[in-house]
Amino acid sequence: MTGYIEVFGHGGDVETAASRFGGNATDFLDYSANINPLGPPREVMETLLQGMHAVLRYPDPGHRAFKALLSERLAVTQEQISVGNGAAESMALILLGLAPRRVGTVEPGFSEYGALARQFGAEVVHAMGREELNWRARPEDIERLMEEVDLLFLGQPNNPNGVQYPLEVLHRLARKAEDSDTVLVIDEAFIDFIPAARRQSLASDVNKYPNIIIIRSMTKFYAIPGLRLGYAMGNAKYIRAMTQKQVTWSVNGLALAAGEACMRSGERYEQETIEQIAKERARLITALDAYGCSVTPGEANFLLVHVPEPWTAASMQEALGRRGVLIRSCAMYPGLGAGHVRFAVKEPRANERLLEVLGSVLAAGEPQHLKGASTY
Repeated sequence: MTGYIEVFGHGGDVETAASRFGGNATDFLDYSANINPLGPPREVMETLLQGMHAVLRYPDPGHRAFKALLSERLAVTQEQISVGNGAAESMALILLGLAPRRVGTVEPGFSEYGALARQFGAEVVHAMGREELNWRARPEDIERLMEEVDLLFLGQPNNPNGVQYPLEVLHRLARKAEDSDTVLVIDEAFIDFIPAARRQSLASDVNKYPNIIIIRSMTKFYAIPGLRLGYAMGNAKYIRAMTQKQVTWSVNGLALAAGEACMRSGERYEQETIEQIAKERARLITALDAYGCSVTPGEANFLLVHVPEPWTAASMQEALGRRGVLIRSCAMYPGLGAGHVRFAVKEPRANERLLEVLGSVLAAGEPQHLKGASTY
């Protein structure tokens, strides 16, 4: 084994996979990135094809048309919305605009929270999730952490375990944020994959809680990761501070046009996505259980899985990668173990292929048998 393929700290790196395992980058079945398997809405592709002339002019630096649609959907003012080049830029702008000295994270969690905080000079401290809570942290542990930090990131649902905190816990933490003068940043990048009736969100309470900021991604649910689009909503004071640190034209014109088209795509696309993800997630869980894997029962479009011993994340990633299937190692997440991996939830045909390859790998024997030539 020569290590993991997440050399940049994230999944979806098919270029590194191609150099590691051979083959073409476009030929891999990528289960390491959590993107809607339906692909972009039809309206998005039509808008992009018909609107290529937009590359001839500068994009709107105020993102006004897209903000207007978001404002209507979210029932907040445009002054309470910041549009970014992906959710990652929203995180960066929060850190730049608010300049916290100490940042809290809940582990295991999205690595970019801590990485960005350190990049911008903050000290990072954390609370730990517990296996018996499906890798959630206890609310009292998060509250104690909030007393020590200026700003805290919380995934909802969290990546890589895909679980939500109950709504009553979110209200409790939002009140604690105000009492402790801490900014609570809730990352809802994957919440659209959860049926509306089961979403645990404070999005309708941003005016009630002045110390919260909610981040959402357009790239995952609407399958436009190459365009990079996300947004944040919250206290207008915080939004202004973020906007003042944003590079002009950081969000390109095609991304804005795609975002506007996403807002017009309608409920059918959203419902089809949610229904397919739920069905295929249940199917994958059943099959993975039968293979001897331990699966965290999350609600998002990915699954945190512990592979059966003596397999590890590294050996399983190597074995599947040689066969053209990429998975995300989670062994480097604080709190998780050497056997943790993450699988995206994709369309039925792709999931069938994943299970077929995984089954053949497990049936072939122990990891030391992997030293032969690539079968990619």
